[in-house]
Amino acid sequence: QVQLVESGGGLVQVGGSLTLSCSASESIAEIFSMAWFRRPPGKEREWVASTTNYGTYDYSESVRGRFTIRKDNYKNTLTLQMDRLRPDDTATYYCVSQPGTAQALYGPGTQVTVAS
Repeated sequence: QVQLVESGGGLVQVGGSLTLSCSASESIAEIFSMAWFRRPPGKEREWVASTTNYGTYDYSESVRGRFTIRKDNYKNTLTLQMDRLRPDDTATYYCVSQPGTAQALYGPGTQVTVAS
């Protein structure tokens, strides 16, 4: 089964930008849906954004207009461009294949900290 590894997390100032990447161990072209989730400190994991091979892009209300998800079937990567970051974006971010299904797989996560 595919293995996912996130990268690109770090410390950023309020209003700054980060790009998270998720590298897959094999082709993701046939994976219909992929997503980013996050777990803020002390809180439950929450959905951030998802995309499908139909070319659909969906975002949670808290990130819509600031984050952009992209799936590159040639590079086998999923990215999350995060702009205008806020302190409440601080979380561990996870790449997920086939979210919401019994076959859902999560990467180990990457930490994003937004300092005010």
